[in-house]
Amino acid sequence: MSSALPTLFVLALVLILMACSWFFTRKGPNQTLIRTSLMLAFTCCYLMWMVTYMAQIHPLERPRKGMTAE
Repeated sequence: MSSALPTLFVLALVLILMACSWFFTRKGPNQTLIRTSLMLAFTCCYLMWMVTYMAQIHPLERPRKGMTAE
């Protein structure tokens, strides 16, 4: 069995990046738009990575033996 540590580690990394994008965005008329775009991009990247990782660790179907060549 694999552990949940990689998913939690990457989640922590993404949360740190989201916090940095919140605090270090320049002031201006588009500050909210930039913050939202960065945080949404980080969230989507994490979810895509996590779904792919989990699909490889816990496949829905077992691998099958192929037909032998005759």
